[in-house]
Amino acid sequence: MEQFQPPVLIRTLTYSPHNIKIYYPQIEGQINPRIQQQVNQQIIQQNQELAHMQNPETQTEMYGEFGIKTNEKNILSVAFSNYAYTPMQAHGMTYIKSLTWDLTTGRTYRLKDLFKPDSNYVQVLNHIIKEQIKALKIDTLEPFKSIRPDQDFYIADKALVIYFQLYEITAYVYGFPMFSISVFDLQNIIDEKGPLGRMAVYGL
Repeated sequence: MEQFQPPVLIRTLTYSPHNIKIYYPQIEGQINPRIQQQVNQQIIQQNQELAHMQNPETQTEMYGEFGIKTNEKNILSVAFSNYAYTPMQAHGMTYIKSLTWDLTTGRTYRLKDLFKPDSNYVQVLNHIIKEQIKALKIDTLEPFKSIRPDQDFYIADKALVIYFQLYEITAYVYGFPMFSISVFDLQNIIDEKGPLGRMAVYGL
């Protein structure tokens, strides 16, 4: 039986110059120091990239936060959001990005890395998402065709969550379209040794 691995410790730090307040995590505890440094640096870089996407002006107000989606079985999946508002705009803008790591190796996962080589994961996910769009009666800007091979995602417990940015497939009022897909619906194509494979194991 695989040895139990406790969740990694998460410390919340704050970056707050002028009109900016960004909360971001840093990991610590019983983990390889090199991997800890690597993950923490990637977290900082991701938040910097989100802030840069806003193209802020001097008077722009910015707020950032994060959510721990998975912290078990040496898998850490974190979502980051950044909201910015500049006076005279109709409304502010929010972006969401996420990162998923194997804390035993320090590997950062892209969507394709979750599945078996040469699997038809894009087509499988497209079919499931189209079914959810239909069932939830989501009004898309255009008929949904396909995710990108590197579509945004995070892992939440025993589910893969595929999500889209504001305006990517729906109008602003719909917020962020998110599609939760059980790992058990993907068992034929997931990499058993990857993050989804670990989540598919029954138990705590």
